Amino acid sequence: MIHEFRTYDLKYGSTPEFLKRTGEKVGKRVEYSPLVGFFYSEIGELNRVLHIWQYDDMNQRTEIRKKVVEDGVYPPNTSEFIEKQKSEIFIPAPFMPDLDITRKIGPLFELRVYRYPAGAIPKVIDAWATKIDARMGLSKPVGVWYSDIGTINQWAHMWAYESWEHRVEGRKQFASIGWPPASGVSPISMRNTLMYAADFSPVQ
Repeated sequence: MIHEFRTYDLKYGSTPEFLKRTGEKVGKRVEYSPLVGFFYSEIGELNRVLHIWQYDDMNQRTEIRKKVVEDGVYPPNTSEFIEKQKSEIFIPAPFMPDLDITRKIGPLFELRVYRYPAGAIPKVIDAWATKIDARMGLSKPVGVWYSDIGTINQWAHMWAYESWEHRVEGRKQFASIGWPPASGVSPISMRNTLMYAADFSPVQ
């Protein structure tokens, strides 16, 4: 299984109309492959949307993306709003359980992306595997991934919170569960975005 992260930076003020037009099309699009989630930024890089699509592999991705265009299903008419696009392929961490895509676990979502030195990701996977159950007891994950195509050596994790206060209280308990796990390697860079889910996102 692979997940494609598509990140779009939009023109100022265009996010509501972008989401409206996308929502009118996405119902048919998800008949071809699952949408993990569709989010827009609140804190971090503003005027940004992230949509995460699930495929069996790269071959299926190519076939489906061709098919939805041929069938006139997707993409929506939103190109006038897009200033920058980025597509990256991520693989779910091996310790992640199968999660139902349709979940009401938000409404606040935090995406943290760390870039590690070459060769460090296996150490991060091993360390997180020992603590992930305790961490999931504090808030629900949308997913934990490592990058395969795009900027490599990235480690992405997205968490859902019931409120801003829930996030603060959860983070206060990190020390009690030994979080973050000690992997013996430090990130080269870290970035963080707080987001809300679009009305049509399967995860809310």
